[in-house]
Amino acid sequence: MHQIQEEIVRRSQADVFEGTDFYNLDDLLSPEHRMVRDAVRDFVKKEISPIIEDCCQKNIFPEYLVPMFGELGAFGPTIPAQYGGGGMDYISYGLIMQEIERGDSGMRSTVSVQSSLVMYPIYAFGSESQRFKYLPKLAKGEMLGCFGLTEPDHGSNPSGMVTNFKDMGDHYLLNGAKMWISNSPKADIAVVWAKNEEGRIHGLIVERGMEGFSTPETHNKWSLRASCTGELVFDNVKVPKENLLPGKSGLGAPLMCLDSARYGIAWGAIGAAMDCYESARRYAMERIQFGKPIASFQLVQKKLAEMLTEITKAQLLTYRLGQLKNEGRATTAQISMAKRNNVDMALNIAREARQVHGGMGITGEYPLMRHMMNLESVITYEGTHDIHLLILGNEITGISAFK
Repeated sequence: MHQIQEEIVRRSQADVFEGTDFYNLDDLLSPEHRMVRDAVRDFVKKEISPIIEDCCQKNIFPEYLVPMFGELGAFGPTIPAQYGGGGMDYISYGLIMQEIERGDSGMRSTVSVQSSLVMYPIYAFGSESQRFKYLPKLAKGEMLGCFGLTEPDHGSNPSGMVTNFKDMGDHYLLNGAKMWISNSPKADIAVVWAKNEEGRIHGLIVERGMEGFSTPETHNKWSLRASCTGELVFDNVKVPKENLLPGKSGLGAPLMCLDSARYGIAWGAIGAAMDCYESARRYAMERIQFGKPIASFQLVQKKLAEMLTEITKAQLLTYRLGQLKNEGRATTAQISMAKRNNVDMALNIAREARQVHGGMGITGEYPLMRHMMNLESVITYEGTHDIHLLILGNEITGISAFK
């Protein structure tokens, strides 16, 4: 009888599912997709995972990684190759975001801002001379950029912005301030959204070194501690007229940028959830209580089963969204659904995984608290959890709840 029991245990261990691809989504990925994902995964394991806990504890932005991200091809992967980008599709971009956020949300924020909020508007709305001037350097990580939309008094209501510029004949004069700006303390350029004298919103490229332009750093953060965050302050900044993005004006322009970034966040959050789930599963298999692994208890198995289920649902959601993005058919509301669902999912998994780890879960020996604190920012930035709910409500009913 003892031999039979040992054989049952041996077989159950041989059949155990260890990964996070429960529905064999790899079968849907092209060889290029898998190659991109694996390359970024290897980079994260080698360059980010060994240093990220220390960076977060000490509130250090590892800026030496910026050119390394460029060499990896993580900046502007969907931008055409003629401008220094990777010329990849949106599923590749999503997989890059997923793997970087497995390492850390702050690192994904750095890459996401560079790709979706700086390179994308310059490519989509910029002149040909602007594209060739900035995009190759941004792609290589020789330049770091940031995106200025949120203001001290205007977050969820960006149309109320007060940052403005006036036509002075041979240049524009820019005044105002932006806050909660990822990358700003280290950024070489900022894509800034401001109103002209008629109240129309335009994008301008502001370069570090322009007189009156400063980027104070935001200190004492409990979240995204390995990412640099700051303000953008404009005090009579003279901006050359050739730095105005000519291709599109109005609030729709920055909102298109946010759609691109929110799409990346939807994928990135899955990476954070995967890291938390995998840590919880390993710990549950190794941690012995009452003479056996805690993975043998029903409540722990319930947590693990629910985590994997939610990750799988999110994977299917983003894969289909990626197909729609590739076809040019993804809507703002569809992107809002994925961003809202997946970040909430990841935050809940981080909390449940922390409980599986017990007291050890609050230490830097494990990634749970770091992911949890980071995701508290991700669930708020680029459209809060509730704002995305209202975007969906408007899509469903045709009635805006914003006014």
